[in-house]
Amino acid sequence: ELGCVESVPYLDSPPSPLEFYREWVSPNKPCIIQNAISHWPALKKWTSAYLRKAVGPKAVSVAVTPNGYADAVFQDRFVMPEERQMPFMDFLDIVEKKVTSPNVFYVQKQCSNLTEEFPELVCDVQPDIPWMSEALGKKPDAVNFWLGESAAVTSLHKDHYENLYCVISGEKHFLLHPPSDRPFIPYELYQPATYHVSEDGSFEIVDEKSAEKVPWIPLDPLNPDLEQYPEYAQAKPLQCTVKAGEMLYLPSLWFHHVQQSHGCIAVNYWYDMEYDLKYSYYQLLDHLTRALKVL
Repeated sequence: ELGCVESVPYLDSPPSPLEFYREWVSPNKPCIIQNAISHWPALKKWTSAYLRKAVGPKAVSVAVTPNGYADAVFQDRFVMPEERQMPFMDFLDIVEKKVTSPNVFYVQKQCSNLTEEFPELVCDVQPDIPWMSEALGKKPDAVNFWLGESAAVTSLHKDHYENLYCVISGEKHFLLHPPSDRPFIPYELYQPATYHVSEDGSFEIVDEKSAEKVPWIPLDPLNPDLEQYPEYAQAKPLQCTVKAGEMLYLPSLWFHHVQQSHGCIAVNYWYDMEYDLKYSYYQLLDHLTRALKVL
């Protein structure tokens, strides 16, 4: 039954730990959970004015790109963003369009940046999701804070985490593929590189010469090149919108491409996946797909 989902269902309240594990985690199926974070102070408190006051001039990590695509294939490279340390209030000025910039700015550092860079905000959410922690028997590996411009797009990829993605304000638009679509999704190896800002303000792409090549998906699922990647026509994407106050359960190994409304704020919890039969199933699909390409 893996991957046999035609739409992302809604739950009107958080399930019990046992029910969630049995109905969603074990069969590796996504869902949108309502009323799971309605008690969070962040839903009412996290206005721009509050964030300015709470975090203010403190320097935080911001991903900066010329086109909104961080960690994506561009000009036959896997290009990572410039990671800029800047005062949080200056970043908010850009998001609120008080200051104009030709570039795209996104707070998206994923090494538990909520707890590491924004400890002032942790008390407005939760350090973990109790029913998920009980279901999995572990705490999250990372809790991440996301805030950025609508031009910031997350390219199609997968993660080895069980992901609870909570939208505080605005909307997130997800395009999803189950792991069973792996044979139809192209991967290539790319030279890793990073955006660097030149003295004149323009970006240049600088290769990470000592780094190994990175496997990544070159295809844009919103505008797929079916002449170059005809197999993708057989894939079955799902699309869903996660609104303020809602939580998306994004199972491990599901491919996802993400867009957002301007100034959208979100917090997500990454729980390490179990390397069980589902992982073995995905590895089998992956190896068979690559073997067929060699033939």
